[in-house]
Amino acid sequence: MDEVAGAIADPVRREILLMLRASRLPAGEIAARFDISRPAVSRHLRVLRESGLVRDELVGRQRFYSLDPTPLDGLADWLAQFARPTGWEHRLDALETEVYRTRREHRADRREENTA
Repeated sequence: MDEVAGAIADPVRREILLMLRASRLPAGEIAARFDISRPAVSRHLRVLRESGLVRDELVGRQRFYSLDPTPLDGLADWLAQFARPTGWEHRLDALETEVYRTRREHRADRREENTA
């Protein structure tokens, strides 16, 4: 998880991941979209590859990169414990609480009727 978190910590690498969401791209096309040197982009791609977030495939003389989001699952699960519940989750929690309260009251009413 630490390796994945480190890989996505850099904005260039996050941008590369976004580019690869739609389809695989050759390294040259990825590099052309940035105002940094090709060797710098190559280093970013290596970090992403080593973290498992991208896969590469050599086709002729071109190296194509594709996204593998699987390593993000563990990080997403870990981050989820810090997420604040949405408005719907609050409402559903309140509804669940009300259902349990109503059931308890009905059980208590039935016990009182049976003892009377």
